[in-house]
Amino acid sequence: MSESVAVFGWVLFALAALGALYTLATGLALRWFLGRPTPSALEFPPVTILKPLHGDEPGLRACLEGFCRQDYPGPVQIVFGVRDSQDAALPVVRALIAAHPELDIELVVDGRIYGANLKISNLINMDRAAKHEIVVLADSDVSVTPGYLRCLTGALADPQVGFATCAFIGVPTGNLWSRLSAMAINHHFLPSIAFGMGLKLAKPCFGPTVAFRREVFARIGGFPRFADHLADDFEIGRAIRELGYGFSVPSLLIGHGCPETTARAVISHELRWARTIRLCDPASYAGSVICHPLPWALLAVLLLGGSPASLVLLAVVLAARLLVVAQVGRLAGGDMGAWWMSPARDLLSAGIHIAGFLTRTVMWRGRKFHVARDGVLRPCRPQAVLGTAEPHVVGQPHLGHAHLGHAHLGQSHLGLAQEPSSAI
Repeated sequence: MSESVAVFGWVLFALAALGALYTLATGLALRWFLGRPTPSALEFPPVTILKPLHGDEPGLRACLEGFCRQDYPGPVQIVFGVRDSQDAALPVVRALIAAHPELDIELVVDGRIYGANLKISNLINMDRAAKHEIVVLADSDVSVTPGYLRCLTGALADPQVGFATCAFIGVPTGNLWSRLSAMAINHHFLPSIAFGMGLKLAKPCFGPTVAFRREVFARIGGFPRFADHLADDFEIGRAIRELGYGFSVPSLLIGHGCPETTARAVISHELRWARTIRLCDPASYAGSVICHPLPWALLAVLLLGGSPASLVLLAVVLAARLLVVAQVGRLAGGDMGAWWMSPARDLLSAGIHIAGFLTRTVMWRGRKFHVARDGVLRPCRPQAVLGTAEPHVVGQPHLGHAHLGHAHLGQSHLGLAQEPSSAI
């Protein structure tokens, strides 16, 4: 073995050893993160929940039902929004309205576009129907417990808190690929967020759900400000923090659906996630190379000729991940995947991380974008003309009720990892 190969092998050995220590530290941080008391509201201000939808995703009805069954004494308005009158989510929402005539539910169908981020365009259109000062954004594939609104409004009760957001666990909805996707969230993302929060490095604003006061959101320009941004959740959080507000990440976990059914779907989604993180926080992204110690341990075994030290380290790396898997399963619950899939998941995550450095393009809902250094999306192909299509709002509280939206625009991390929003 040449001296240079041996030196490189020991460098990888050290990198893998640091990664193993980091993995174990995230498991300890997770215990602290999920063991904190959950805030609960003493007062119950009126709340508007904005739910942008896109298609009939697996488990959609069950996810939406969770928002209709909140244990919350105050007034709650739920606004569902789609961009297409033929959207497959519409029958699900109409059935939900019929099943809950006692609830204040509105359905907005409005195809007008204001930028490259179609989710934000949907929210701009929906926001015109919003009634209340407390606004909660929630993606279509989010599942929540009955105490969800109590927790968020309790966190916002402190006037110094500008927004509240929740970490989440992955909920597989299908086959092996869906479970692998959920494992990335449960075994990598969630523990790393706990670690970042414990060291006060992470400043997340998670796309699956964000709650804020309308007065604060209006001061940062409302939804139109983020119409062309890929990481709208990260940008919203940063803009509110720049006003001098703090933020809250309660210990309450919500569910995040993982509907991927093919390897291509998993890789495309996770590459978009990785490139978004790299663009938002390049230093953290580069440093998170230690989050993936398995490939470095395997290479160290190869380059060091299978030395006893390298083999022991490989065993430690594998054991550290399995300990975290067990910790997540015990503390967070949910489908944790099969233990024997963990090495494959670790290697896939490492490959995704490396690929995240290679390009500035992302695929989002079948469209290809170039992402500028400031996080602005630029479609690789011409898109629809902005501001077209007529608005249509139906629902609340009776089936068949309809009215036109207003003519004006509604006003309204990231540490080691952050999941960007996906619903449009």
